[in-house]
Amino acid sequence: MVRYEASLGGRDPLAALSETPERIREVIGRMGMADFTRPLGPGRWNVRQILIHLAHDEMVSGVRARLALASDAYVVQPFDQDAFMAREPLVEAPAALAAYYAMRHWNLPLFRSLDAAELAKTFQHPEDGEMTLGMLLARLAGHELHHLEQLRTFASQAQS
Repeated sequence: MVRYEASLGGRDPLAALSETPERIREVIGRMGMADFTRPLGPGRWNVRQILIHLAHDEMVSGVRARLALASDAYVVQPFDQDAFMAREPLVEAPAALAAYYAMRHWNLPLFRSLDAAELAKTFQHPEDGEMTLGMLLARLAGHELHHLEQLRTFASQAQS
């Protein structure tokens, strides 16, 4: 089972990866600057941090895909999202959104170019075991759809 498979809801991962950045930009565009730093709830990240996290995940996923394609026995180096976040305290929401958006448009041509054999190429994840590139793309797509739903919920509450 792919993590965030429920959020993907059976959608084609490439279609979701193509469409979701615009949906995120649309939701963020309805928010005011003050919304970016209000936490989504007690002990939870704020919108700015979610955008930074999406940029981190896009960067890491693109590198992982490239390393898996270029290696015969690639093993993922896991990353601690909270440790990554602690190193990015000054990145503003618009810059994080721009970085995520630009990296997605950098990664999409690669992701779209993968044939069935490449999508089936395996690599090892120390926490999740054997994965394929297709699973990596499905996880990335489901993960950002999960966060899109959080952002939509937050935006609707902020406008109320």
